[in-house]
Amino acid sequence: MDLYQELILEHSKRPFHTGLREGHQAEVHHVNPTCGDEVTLRVHLDGDGPHARLADISYEATGCSISTASTSMMAQEITGEEVAEAMQVHAGMKAMLTSKGEDPGDEEIIGDGVALAGVAKYPARVKCALLGWMALTDALAQAGVDPTALTATQGES
Repeated sequence: MDLYQELILEHSKRPFHTGLREGHQAEVHHVNPTCGDEVTLRVHLDGDGPHARLADISYEATGCSISTASTSMMAQEITGEEVAEAMQVHAGMKAMLTSKGEDPGDEEIIGDGVALAGVAKYPARVKCALLGWMALTDALAQAGVDPTALTATQGES
């Protein structure tokens, strides 16, 4: 448990991929109205469709340590991955975070994201942990990739 708390604090204090960079296909801004957390996220894709690579994810985030850490973990885990793979990570994170503590998360799929498993026991904090992920799905849609289609077909691969 201490290791997980350290991971969250480390990602919160020194987030990965922070700072908005140019050369993006999409930019979105999301706000969690419950607590005021905000994230502006940009994506740059190489290629098209589910096999496009997330060449760069950059963002600026303000808010709690859970929101910042989750967005940092997301950027670290999926930058450089194919969009289809990134959506599998998204599905794993969402399943864990919305499980009310029943799903401990799969480190093979979500990496450092397992550190956020305890958040699932606090429904008010789940939106904080999912803020960056929701921004990502919107940014992908804005860039011309339908993330809902990828999530719906991931089990069929």
